[in-house]
Amino acid sequence: MPAPELPPPQSSLPEAASHFGVHVLAEAAARAHDITAATGGPPPCTTSPPVLAAPPAATPAPGAGPERILRGPTGLGTTSLRMILRDKVPAPSAATEESKAESRAGGSAEGKVIPGLYHHPIPEPDPVRVEEVSRRIKSWALDEVSLYPEDWEEQFDGFSVGRYMVGCHPDAPSIDHLMIATRLMVAENAVDDCYCEDHGGSPIGLGERLLLAHTALDALHTAAEYQPLWAKSLHADAPRRAYRSAMEYFVQAAGPSQADRLRHDMARLHLGYLAEAAWAQMDHVPEVWEYLAMRQFNNFRPCPTITDTVGGYELPADLHARPDTQKVIALAGNATTIVNDLYSYTKELDAPGLHLNLPVVLREREGLSERDAYLKSVEIHNELMHDFETAAASLAADLPLPGVLRFLRGVAAWVDGNHHWHQSNTYRYSLPDFW
Repeated sequence: MPAPELPPPQSSLPEAASHFGVHVLAEAAARAHDITAATGGPPPCTTSPPVLAAPPAATPAPGAGPERILRGPTGLGTTSLRMILRDKVPAPSAATEESKAESRAGGSAEGKVIPGLYHHPIPEPDPVRVEEVSRRIKSWALDEVSLYPEDWEEQFDGFSVGRYMVGCHPDAPSIDHLMIATRLMVAENAVDDCYCEDHGGSPIGLGERLLLAHTALDALHTAAEYQPLWAKSLHADAPRRAYRSAMEYFVQAAGPSQADRLRHDMARLHLGYLAEAAWAQMDHVPEVWEYLAMRQFNNFRPCPTITDTVGGYELPADLHARPDTQKVIALAGNATTIVNDLYSYTKELDAPGLHLNLPVVLREREGLSERDAYLKSVEIHNELMHDFETAAASLAADLPLPGVLRFLRGVAAWVDGNHHWHQSNTYRYSLPDFW
């Protein structure tokens, strides 16, 4: 069982969540004020998890209602949908500056931002939480699922997953809630590395491996004679052990619809892996639009889709399944995955073979120079980010329910935290010399 709960840092609730509010522009203020009056301000925790107890609800911060969501695109017809989902980041304190030193968990708070990349800075993730999440996830990886051999330890530490998840989930009520996301993130990366990428991965036979691993998320119900053989198979390799354990922890905290939506999004992820593997086997570079279609599946979508579970509440299934909600989640996943393409570009160029990412596909398919392909990828990312914010603003205006607004803030927090981790993780990433 997890270690005893740490007290949540003072910055975690509700102040950290308010970093994703806004200073509303004059033309949006009147509409936002009307919505705030109608909804009564920010949401409480609408549904408590069945196992993890959230702390008592904090007093809502003034002005933390829907007006802190609306703001965004400009141009004809967009005045009422302005949105940016975040506040200005306050000047760092001395403690924050001190926490920017490299931590025991690996990684660095320093790192260059890609010039011209549209993003929103966040404060350095709380170092107390980072340290405890890093300690717990390493204990889980070694003691519970035997995730990696000793010579992979430096890479595990360098991944800096504690900083990653603390930065992406500022409204998590407790360390236990953060660990829900952290185990899943590590398990997903184990599948990617061991089945697809760096550590023995191959496109050959990938479908079989992914199918069997997926049964650790979506249990097999079969003839009694064969059930024990399947159960034994869940311990056959590190990815399946990690998936099984991470999912067991997740369903203790999630409602049935939250667990089912995660299984669905993980199936989407695996489908994207298979498309990329097929191209590798055929030695084929897809068209740009085909690559972007693949990236809507092989992307970070499972991470922001569970933002409510990690936050200790539940967005009802009918609201999560709405096409406009799904569009917001899809665009968030698409934009954050292009961030990965951009920051990991030089790392992937150094790997053997042709590694597909958006700059490479643009170079091959549109005959661009490496520099121009990279810069066009930045433009595509920025377009997706603006589309994400426009879609979220529209949903917030059309459906200003407290749970929906909290979920949108959570997804925006994940988008910003994901960029911060990529930009600051100098152990893994460095930028090309294109400027």
